[in-house]
Amino acid sequence: MVPPTPSNPKIVNLPRHVAIIMDGNGRWAEQRGLPRIEGHRRGVESVRRVTEECARLGIEQLTLYCLSSENWKRPPSELEFLLDLLQQYMIQQRPKIMEHNIRVTVIGRREGIPPETLAEMDNTVAASSVNTGLRVCLAINYGGRAELIDAVRKIAADVQAGRLTPDAIDEETLAARLYTAGMPEPDLLIRTAGELRISNFLLWQISYTELWVTEVCWPEFDEAQLHAAFESYAARRRRFGGLEA
Repeated sequence: MVPPTPSNPKIVNLPRHVAIIMDGNGRWAEQRGLPRIEGHRRGVESVRRVTEECARLGIEQLTLYCLSSENWKRPPSELEFLLDLLQQYMIQQRPKIMEHNIRVTVIGRREGIPPETLAEMDNTVAASSVNTGLRVCLAINYGGRAELIDAVRKIAADVQAGRLTPDAIDEETLAARLYTAGMPEPDLLIRTAGELRISNFLLWQISYTELWVTEVCWPEFDEAQLHAAFESYAARRRRFGGLEA
């Protein structure tokens, strides 16, 4: 329980872990007659605003869906820009990440990501590993089905090697082999741009996550929108399949 602040009097029961599907960058740009890449560029500013506000409010973890495994279907020029933008973000935001005591982690497959981008990702993860504040988990080249496949492969290898018996496999066995092992499951999933779907994001982890959708596209998502999501979350009663006491 986090007490309300003077600027946010209604926020009293904050989520521990917030996940966001950052949608609508290209749509935002096209509506204004701009190239799609301008929407992605503006979206980086939204990432900064939301991350710093989550750190200020004492949120434990923020997971951002940056690049899905399906995004490789986009035009090569847009993908090249996205990967370059990611690389520049890792370099330019590193001082702010350290200043705000933020720990960065990355989940997803590394295949297909340029070596220079991977190097900057790894540098930021390593530099921020000593930080003790907000954990920002970036889902890059991530897909929920791919994550489950990779986890099942690890279980199969353990069974084949005799380290695990089939009868011993349970939910904890699988969860411990996901990319997110050791992280809390999301309490709140936010999706921007009004789309009502999960898009292959954290399929295992969001079984009992509260959902909040806004018509606002990601480049315009700001602290006020974040507070609205938190206020909606705080008003809900989470039963996890049981009955309220």
